Amino acid sequence: MSQEQYAHRNTMQSSEGHVYKVGIYGWRKRCLYFFVLLLMILILVNLAMTIWILKVMNFTIDGMGNLRITEKGLKLEGDSEFLKPLYAKEIRSTTGNPLYFQSARNVTVNILNEKSKVLTRLVTGPKAVEAHSQKFEVQTTMGKLLFSADDNEVVVGAERLRVLGAEGTVFPKSIETSTIRADPFKELRLESPTRSLIMEAPKGVHINAEAGNFEATCRTELKLESKDGEIMLDAANIKLPRLPQGSYSPTGSRQKIYELCVCPNGRLFLSQAGSSSTCQINSSVCL
Repeated sequence: MSQEQYAHRNTMQSSEGHVYKVGIYGWRKRCLYFFVLLLMILILVNLAMTIWILKVMNFTIDGMGNLRITEKGLKLEGDSEFLKPLYAKEIRSTTGNPLYFQSARNVTVNILNEKSKVLTRLVTGPKAVEAHSQKFEVQTTMGKLLFSADDNEVVVGAERLRVLGAEGTVFPKSIETSTIRADPFKELRLESPTRSLIMEAPKGVHINAEAGNFEATCRTELKLESKDGEIMLDAANIKLPRLPQGSYSPTGSRQKIYELCVCPNGRLFLSQAGSSSTCQINSSVCL
């Protein structure tokens, strides 16, 4: 027997004489099984919770809950609440449905420039609607200007401006217009309660009452002045019922024919007519 065969035989005998145990036994084995069982329970609980959340939040391939992801962007169905600022290029409602913005206090819309400076601001609050901009315009769907306001002027582009207030319209300063007209069967009043009322036009002021009377009433003096022309009173009857009368009366004269006299200061008075003018006799009225 060679030396190599002898060494191999001794090794086999030595191995057959001893048994080696391989594995985990005792309390270590029980702890390992317990941890494996606990891990499986946690995996099942997490899987159940994940499925429940997906079901409650309505997770689908297209989105989550009322939020849907489409080719054109995000689509929200129903009421949505944003707790922090929302940044979007365009916000619009679905076809045929209105778009509502609801807030407990106010809704503010800001337009910023490239330096994040506010250029235009629209604030809708519980007490007022405020617009902050260089110019404010209201136009029709056809692009016609209805209202415009800036630092220099306010323009009303409508064909008719109607004021329905019971107390009328108050203009603290001047007003420029081509026509002032009341509604049909309504009276037109131009009134200045504490100051004077002045109407000026380079080519004349025309006051016309085609179907009624024209009245001018004042407390002190009514002045008609024409610098380069004349004042014409064109009517079938001209009545001045409150003109003063002179004291001159011829003896025994009972006639009721009077002469209209004019004082140097423009005052008018009546004097009983005679064979010649009696205005000079009753000139004491002019004093």
